[in-house]
Amino acid sequence: MTQRVLTGITTTGTLHLGNYVGAVRPAIAASREPGAESFFFMADYHALIKCDEPDRIERSRLQIAATWLAAGLDTQRVVFYRQSDVPEIPELTWLLTCVTSKGQMNRAHAYKASVDANVAAGEDPDAGVTMGLYSYPILMAADILMFNAHRVPVGKDQVQHIEMARDVAQRFNHLFGKGQDFFVLPEAQVDAEMELLPGLDGRKMSKSYDNVVPLFEGGAKGLKEAIARIVTDSRLPGEPKEPEGTALVQLFDAFATPEQRAAFRAELRAGLGWGEAKQRLFAQIDAEIGPMRERYEQLMANPERIEQILQEGAAKARAIAAPLLARLREAVGLRRFQPLQASTAPVAKVKSALPVFKQYREADGQFYFKLNAADGQLLLQSQGFAQGKDAGQWVARLKREGAAALAEAPVQRGEVDDALLQEALAALQAADSA
Repeated sequence: MTQRVLTGITTTGTLHLGNYVGAVRPAIAASREPGAESFFFMADYHALIKCDEPDRIERSRLQIAATWLAAGLDTQRVVFYRQSDVPEIPELTWLLTCVTSKGQMNRAHAYKASVDANVAAGEDPDAGVTMGLYSYPILMAADILMFNAHRVPVGKDQVQHIEMARDVAQRFNHLFGKGQDFFVLPEAQVDAEMELLPGLDGRKMSKSYDNVVPLFEGGAKGLKEAIARIVTDSRLPGEPKEPEGTALVQLFDAFATPEQRAAFRAELRAGLGWGEAKQRLFAQIDAEIGPMRERYEQLMANPERIEQILQEGAAKARAIAAPLLARLREAVGLRRFQPLQASTAPVAKVKSALPVFKQYREADGQFYFKLNAADGQLLLQSQGFAQGKDAGQWVARLKREGAAALAEAPVQRGEVDDALLQEALAALQAADSA
């Protein structure tokens, strides 16, 4: 079965060597695997949430698009587009907003982090919080659900957003599906050992640490100058050096074969000087990056070529998005006018489905559970537990004892009437007894 995989690319800043090794290279390799239908999009609407510099947005979009194309992204195999070139996405965002509870948005990590920082600083909890930041998870859900992606490669900090997209999709399907599902439920794909490169000082390569090795910026000279600044110990040429754990060797490993890695380590232990080792590292990286850099510079000199590629990608994306959005508009009642048909069929009372407990683990390592109504509305949200079994024991007790266990349960109520919560717990208790 073909699986749709969707990757979003934030368009702020420029990419460095760590981005290439940790994200760009593996994503392009995965897009070439059989059975994968890959979607890559420039998340430029998302960029507006955290950047209000139009020139920076424009420059970053061009540079990042050129980087992915220069690195070998095959636009004949994948759909490569700008988020802002697909107007169906913001329209879907509004449809999803109308079925998403405020309580769910209140628990989004990015919003909670902003509130916590404001409170710690003695500010108003919502100081500096825009509706873009607050509603960010709904736009992300629209990005994913618009193309019914099965898998979304994300970091651990984004897993919650995939879970929220699933909840919103389930609620929309329940409210408007009438027995059919408009949306598949996406799965987060978290790489267990995503390759993280060290920076010049040995810490994780990050622009916030000012320790990055540029990918294409500055050309070969910029790459060589950055490598020359890699921190090493004071051992002189001829003295044995321990390669393991050094930033220089880890960078070399990311671009070398197993045989080359072993030979490089042997030379260092035999006394290879750090200066010569840095020259070897430059040659190793430039052998892979150099041809890409040449393509990058050609693309940057001809932005109209990049524009053409992205417009072609947008046409492919809209060919998928437009028919789905037409079905969704029909489902919610945004239809062309026609004579209204009087209903003569008796209205049957549909037996309500049972509410559902969900257990999961968050990026903080804690275990949680929540209780959702059959239509996806949040009824209860637990605190974090160190052990999954503790969360499971509380789920079992709430099913067994119903509302009687609420007084002691380590949970917060969703934004629902008490009667609805009592009814849901009573239904679960009855089902458990049966």
